[in-house]
Amino acid sequence: MTDRTVNLAALRAEYSTVGITREELNDDPVEQFRAWFDQACASGIHEPNAMTLATAGSDGRPVARTVLLKQYDERGFVFFTNLESRKARQLAENPYAALLFPWVALERQVLIAGRVEKVSVAEAAAYFVTRPVGSQLAAWASPQSTVISSRGLLEAKWEEMKRKFTDGKIPLPSFWGGYRVLPDLFEFWQGRASRMHDRFQYTRKGGAWVIERLAP
Repeated sequence: MTDRTVNLAALRAEYSTVGITREELNDDPVEQFRAWFDQACASGIHEPNAMTLATAGSDGRPVARTVLLKQYDERGFVFFTNLESRKARQLAENPYAALLFPWVALERQVLIAGRVEKVSVAEAAAYFVTRPVGSQLAAWASPQSTVISSRGLLEAKWEEMKRKFTDGKIPLPSFWGGYRVLPDLFEFWQGRASRMHDRFQYTRKGGAWVIERLAP
């Protein structure tokens, strides 16, 4: 029998970018993120707004999942979800989170961490109406993070919601909304040859951002 076991120790790629210097960085981390995010969008990589969201409840056990960034500005970084989901329960117990943008194709990643707060109902409603109808129906149909016995039941619930909202006007569910991560830390990581990567950390000290280089 042929041994098809992958040799994980041998899986590696050499990074080839020229790296970044402190002089190239914007003093404002949100503007630095904007520059890199715009480049990620222009590069054509799949879902550049996909980010890993890490949360932990009162038990201290972290959970990570992929969500989509839907808004950002100087106030923070916003994602939307079911407010009764596992992530929402954890955030109710421990209102801190970390976001990671893994732009592997660009040999870059960005880490953002900070306190989390709910967005207003008005903000959630304004975004909800922009979602495709199928996604709006899914928000009503899915009891996110709860155990279900079959996909058939989930699809039946979706069809039920489709019949219920036949006029096409789908209201915002009371159990659906958004969260805003209020950053107190950013890290911009750029791959370099021989694993000598460039890492720059922004931390908030008073009303200013302090930028420091980290060892790779």
